[in-house]
Amino acid sequence: MQLGAFSISLNVKDIRASKAFYEKLGFEDLGGNIEQNWLILKNGQTVIGLFQGMFEKNMLTFNPGWDQDAADIDSFTDVRELQKKLKEAGVPLTSEADENSSGPASFTLEDPDGNPILVDQHR
Repeated sequence: MQLGAFSISLNVKDIRASKAFYEKLGFEDLGGNIEQNWLILKNGQTVIGLFQGMFEKNMLTFNPGWDQDAADIDSFTDVRELQKKLKEAGVPLTSEADENSSGPASFTLEDPDGNPILVDQHR
């Protein structure tokens, strides 16, 4: 099962302070909009998202259709197919993509310790 590019999405209190901190660790802008309270930063192959006021907890994030540079890849497993496989395996989901849709969609689940996981397809 190919889940796509991996990142950790951090729920931050002050996006500007967090950006400055992670830049000191060698992270650089990959995308986002600080005025909309979200940024994507990268250091080597490590990607983190900074999100202020958008969700309650830090979460693991997978992006089908993207590589680690947030560039589109030609061949990938659609988010609805991933969702179907997880449901068939008995994995409970906390939100679901519309199975009759196409294009961008997402679903969420939690690991056994309650850590949220977002599978978010952008195309």
